[in-house]
Formats: sequence, structure tokens, C-alpha cells
Amino acid sequence: MDSLEFIWEWLASHPTIETFLKYLIWVAVVIVLTQYLKRLIRKNTGNSHIRYRSQKIIEVFGYLLLIIVTITYFTGNIKDMALAVGLFTAGITITLQELILSVAGSVYIFLVKVYQPGDRIEINGIKGDVIDIDSVYTSMMEIGQWVSSDNYSGRIVKLSNAFVFRGPVYNYSRDFPFIWDEFDLPVRYGSDLEEAKKIVLDIASAELSDYVKGSVEKWKSVVGRYYIEDAVVEPTLAITLTDNWVRLNLRYIVDYKKRRHTKHRLNELILRAIDQTQGRVALASTTIEIIRVPVLKVESEDEL
Repeated sequence: MDSLEFIWEWLASHPTIETFLKYLIWVAVVIVLTQYLKRLIRKNTGNSHIRYRSQKIIEVFGYLLLIIVTITYFTGNIKDMALAVGLFTAGITITLQELILSVAGSVYIFLVKVYQPGDRIEINGIKGDVIDIDSVYTSMMEIGQWVSSDNYSGRIVKLSNAFVFRGPVYNYSRDFPFIWDEFDLPVRYGSDLEEAKKIVLDIASAELSDYVKGSVEKWKSVVGRYYIEDAVVEPTLAITLTDNWVRLNLRYIVDYKKRRHTKHRLNELILRAIDQTQGRVALASTTIEIIRVPVLKVESEDEL
């Protein structure tokens, strides 16, 4: 008891320390309460989208409550909040510049809906699927790098939210979850080009019909929302004459997550159909035509 009385008397004689300790207690209460509510939501909410959103809302409110508590304790009056916030911001802008931009970036991402968890984006040269957005970082499951095509590399990348202000953000799925892809097919000169074109277009039209139907309405909404011209979503074919073959360029629309599989499927079916033409259509490879062979003069030892 004597020890407790001594502590209380000592705190009473040092009001600044007493105020600071009370402030730390309030901060601890806010943090514990925030973590408790987030854990409660994780256990009792089955829908992953609602669970994620609810946790982020609680996290934001926790930060706001900490700011209010801080301003109240160190200014002594909630009415001085605007002045305190101004002084506080001016004092730490230089040293915490990156952090401030990151927090501002997170607010901007949520309000403007630049991207959200589940979107595939490319930002600051890094491409991947967004798996989490917090108040400072965006977490992405990386795509590409040493792995070919649009496959996961296995690395999780944490990127500062400040990058949304520093360069373009490429979103593969926000308004139009389809992309255009293409590949070249080399056909040997002398082949039946009409049959080759029919094979490619028939297979592409049959395999991509679902993507074409799904993209029509989506593209209409994009045209209605942005200043952009209408586009052809059906498969198209262009022919180019080269030194070695006739190049058929197939352009088509595909789901952004199924680009690699779709290209594999189209190549497989087209190759199988060409093999069944019994030589009327033949694929080409690089050829070299020798126009003139130089004359070589060989002298024997007897002639020397």
C-alpha cells in the first residue's frame, strides 16, 4: 500500500508524466480493441470479401481514433484539432514523406477503386494478382520474371501504395476482364492459302465463341463510359508476305487469366487440322536459297 501511495503521490506531483501514461493506456486500449474486433470478424464471417472489407474499415477507424486521442491529450482541447493537425503534418512531412504518400495512396485506391483484391495489375514494372491492400502496402502474387507467360513465380511482392501517384497502373480486369492476344503461323509458299485461312478462322471462332459473347456487353459498357472507339472482338486474320513464308497473323480476344492455355489449345487444334490436309497446307521453316556457288580452284602438289 505504501508503495502504491508513493506512486500516486509522485504522479500527482508530475502531471506531465501522468498525462503521458494515461495516453499510453488509451493507445493500448484502442489497439487491443481493434485487434480483438478484427479477430472476431475473421472467425465469424464466412464471406471472404465481406471479411476483408470489414477488417479494413475497423483498421481505418482505429487509426482515426488514435489520431483523435493523440490530439486531445497533447493539445488539451478538441477544438484545436485543425491547428494541431497542421503543425503535426508540417513537422513530419519531410521525415515521413514516404509513409504519408503510402497512407494517402491507400485512401486513393479505396475511394477511386484503382484496383482491389483479385485484380491482376502491373505497377512499377511488377505484374501480379492483388492479394491484399493495407494502409501502407499492396501485396501481390508475382507473375512472370523467370517464369514464362502469365504463371505465378511463387514470390509475394509488397509494394508501397505511394506508387499509384508515381506512374501508370495497368489493370487487366477492372473494367474489361479480357485482353487481345495474337500469334503468327508461317505457311509455306505454294500451299492452299484459302484452306489455311479457313482452318485458322474456323478453329478460332469455335474455340473463342464464349469469350466473344462475354466480351461484347463488357466492351459496350467501356465504350459508354470512356472516350474510346468501338473495337472488333471477333477473331481476325491478316496476311503478310515474307522472304521465307506467308505469315498468317491471328488476333483474338481471351480471358486475361487464360491466355496461355488458349494459345496452346489453338496451336494444337490448328496443327492437327493442317496435318489432315495431306500436304495441301504445309507449315514453313527458315529456308536458304543459294543463287551462285563460287568457283574454287584447287592445285595439286605436282602442278606446284
